[in-house]
Amino acid sequence: MYFILTFFLGASVGSFVNVLIDRTMRNEDWVRGRSHCDHCKKTLAWYDMVPIVSYFIYLGKSRCCGRPLSFRYPIVEIIVGLLFTWWLGVGFVFFQLVKAPLIVIQPLFWLLIGIILTILAMADLFYGVVIMPIVWVGMGLTMIYRLVLLYYGVFQGIDLVNSLILATVFFGFFWSLWKVTKGRGMAEGDMYVAGLMGLLLGWPSGVVAMMGSFVLGAIVGVFLIVTRLRTRKQTVPFVPFMVASILIALLWGEQIIRYVG
Repeated sequence: MYFILTFFLGASVGSFVNVLIDRTMRNEDWVRGRSHCDHCKKTLAWYDMVPIVSYFIYLGKSRCCGRPLSFRYPIVEIIVGLLFTWWLGVGFVFFQLVKAPLIVIQPLFWLLIGIILTILAMADLFYGVVIMPIVWVGMGLTMIYRLVLLYYGVFQGIDLVNSLILATVFFGFFWSLWKVTKGRGMAEGDMYVAGLMGLLLGWPSGVVAMMGSFVLGAIVGVFLIVTRLRTRKQTVPFVPFMVASILIALLWGEQIIRYVG
């Protein structure tokens, strides 16, 4: 029961994440104002916004005008719901190995980072935009987290320096690609997400994630061209590949490094 309740609590946060993404794209206030239909702009009732459930009850369509809604809504709600479930279960079990207050700080940090990365990936995937305030929040949280770990002796000073150097190298590399291709091969916002990746993972997991993002991007890009879902002149959002590679590096980075080595 606790896991079910936590999942739907996370799904509710995921619903807010969807609102945040939509209102950012429309230059609307994140907090004030009632939610409304994407199409007819009619104010939504509470039963139109029950996380996950409303979408499937109405078969993915707006109740008020019957027009289709983006499948991003249930995807984000499910992802954030699973993040909260992880936070309750695996997160606190795994981090029992550390001392207070890190036993709370570490799973909370990774929960927040998971939400931030979900926002960045979904905004780029569906709108082709990197929400820069979210990137800055992610960098700020990561830097504070690194300093806390340094204070409690879990993190070494050299590790922090390596993370900062890797973040700078990643940013510079993507900036170079952006300059050389004049924005056609790499979006401007991607360089900041690359910097966040380097700061978040450090050496050598950050390198695994960076290489993985290009491999995933190449595989999906070729698939889209072969299936004629995209042409060679059309761009493919890159942030989702970076986010997926960050997850891969966190889960299997050490095994990949040992295998390659």
